[in-house]
Amino acid sequence: MSTYDPAALECLAAIVEEGGFERAAQRLNVTQSAVSQRLRALEAQVGSVLIVRSRPLKPTSAGQLLLKHTKQLRLLRADLERDLQELAPSAPGGTREDERISIAINADSIATWALDALHDLVRQRLPFEIIVDDQDFTQEWLRSGQVLGCVTTLKQALRGCRVVPLGAMPYVAVASRAFAEQHLPHGLTPHNFRSVPFLSFNRKDDMQAEFIARSFGLKRVALSHLFVPSSEGQVRAVHAGWGAGVVPELMVRQALAEGSLVDLAPGRSLPIQLYWHCWNLESAVLDALTAALTATARQALEQSVG
Repeated sequence: MSTYDPAALECLAAIVEEGGFERAAQRLNVTQSAVSQRLRALEAQVGSVLIVRSRPLKPTSAGQLLLKHTKQLRLLRADLERDLQELAPSAPGGTREDERISIAINADSIATWALDALHDLVRQRLPFEIIVDDQDFTQEWLRSGQVLGCVTTLKQALRGCRVVPLGAMPYVAVASRAFAEQHLPHGLTPHNFRSVPFLSFNRKDDMQAEFIARSFGLKRVALSHLFVPSSEGQVRAVHAGWGAGVVPELMVRQALAEGSLVDLAPGRSLPIQLYWHCWNLESAVLDALTAALTATARQALEQSVG
């Protein structure tokens, strides 16, 4: 089996992660010509093109495999750094830019419980890069080898990965009191949901339509959307009277109790089951990350019984 130059592998990763040769060169503190030369040498060794020169740049299938290998090498170095710190606590800590631990988490989990789970690990100077995407799509980052783990709604584990159930995050339909009194005095019904705009994260976000479909037994739901690509921003927009929102109950629990927001469908919620997927490797860092996420999720999310 060929031995690949770690500098060339990190060059490939930098090109993909930074989105181009110029920014990769800045990150690696080398010239853009050196970046191109390292990539060409790696492609010659592999015998295959590794980067699709498109906008944005994308790794080929071979490039994805090498990118995953590079991430695994980073994880091994992070494990080593962690073990050395335990043996010599007074030794200087910290890691290089290229040793970041990348994970993909949906925005609603970041806004509610996930950062609490990572707090102690960050205090241990574990260098995280959190990539945000819709919970139905975070697994694609893991599939492509760009992250070592992800929080997702998908239950089936990828090859070479393990999966741990985290619990269910309930979503509720809410609006400001003034908006509800003016537009939905009787709450949401099968006949009036089309008359109001719904706050959505982006065009991949189908939470609102799924909530309406399940609540009223409908097969097809067409909604009017206002796109706000932030979990906290959506809640602020709901408070401001922009429209209705289907948001994590965790984010609006206090506002509902205080009466500043109104539950538009009392007794109805949409529980979204979340799972943690990560590479199936022996790693103290991965084990600590998995334990932290599952422990915090156990406290914050609804757990299935039986």
